[in-house]
Amino acid sequence: MMLNQGSKMEWGPRARLAWDTIAMKPTSGVPASMVHVMDVPFMEQVTGRRPGDYARDPEGVYLAFRKPAGSCFIDQFIPRNPLTMGQAGFEGDADRGAATGAERIVVDEMVIDSPEAVVEHLEQVVFPRREQEIAEFDPEDPERIEDLIAGERRVQERFGPDLLKGPYAGGFQDFPHLHYTTYGYQNYFMAYALHPEVMERDFAQQADLARLRNRAAARAVREGGLPPVIRLDHDMADSRGTLVDIRSLNRLWFPHFARAVEPFLEAGVRLVWHCDGNLMEMVPRLIEAGIGGFQGFQYEAGMDYARICAMKDRDGGPLMIVAGVSVTRTLPFGQPSDVRDELRRLVEHGPPVGLFLGASSSITPGTPHANIRALMEGLHHYREHGRPA
Repeated sequence: MMLNQGSKMEWGPRARLAWDTIAMKPTSGVPASMVHVMDVPFMEQVTGRRPGDYARDPEGVYLAFRKPAGSCFIDQFIPRNPLTMGQAGFEGDADRGAATGAERIVVDEMVIDSPEAVVEHLEQVVFPRREQEIAEFDPEDPERIEDLIAGERRVQERFGPDLLKGPYAGGFQDFPHLHYTTYGYQNYFMAYALHPEVMERDFAQQADLARLRNRAAARAVREGGLPPVIRLDHDMADSRGTLVDIRSLNRLWFPHFARAVEPFLEAGVRLVWHCDGNLMEMVPRLIEAGIGGFQGFQYEAGMDYARICAMKDRDGGPLMIVAGVSVTRTLPFGQPSDVRDELRRLVEHGPPVGLFLGASSSITPGTPHANIRALMEGLHHYREHGRPA
């Protein structure tokens, strides 16, 4: 079975199961998506490696762990990420950024110390620079499209025939963002509230550039025979709800987001939204804009999994759901029986087709190994036996 154009691989059963699930076909088993464990000693133990092997060969150990983990599909390939976190948390003296406690925020040699400074930087630096990018970007550039295809094929070759690589970031997704990671939460959100006309201009201009980039990415997916699904990541909520009032998003952000992602929808690429926090107010509007699935639910924050799984995409079909056992509640604080119970609920309430299982996000060091093993055993069970009769 040939999945990717130009590939000479004979695909294994896990990759075929992932592909059929992406195609929204009925399947006998439920595939697992990325199971990203950050506990390096655990991965070395499970793969039969020696202590220190991960640091010496992160890609090799990371990929070797995919088989016992049961992974069938990965879009975000981050083999070195576990090296940033030890058993006691993040290691080293990482630089603090605008959204991670920086005492002084400087962007393009401009000090961002007020909402007015945010506006000044946008108007004097960002808007002119982006206008030039828009004028110079050619979405039909064959070299750009071939580079995107070649990059995915290189990683797929590294994966081998039984783990499917999906396009992710790196030129494969663009849409308007809230710039709190650039300017800091306080000054950016004050600017958002005080200067909505500037914010909408920013979103509109971001969308103009994103449409061009996404046209190129959509062509790469289609012409390269890549899996036609892309996950969109941008944190827009906390556990209380959206970071800004949903009415302002409806007015300022959603129209431009919808414009930005149109090239993917026209090319038949399914878009899956990554969920952090309580996004329930955004879910219907995201679906209206063309989102065809969701991933990474924080159930304890108010995400109604069963309700979302019962929803339809804007064409009336089922949503793709990448469900995961909670990494903030069940896996770190529960028992193996709780892990098994949560997996069962995810399967029972999941959509009739298009369901992936895994963990809701990265599994951090300190998570009981018995719970991770229960997750891995459960993923194997549902992949081999499917849904209960």
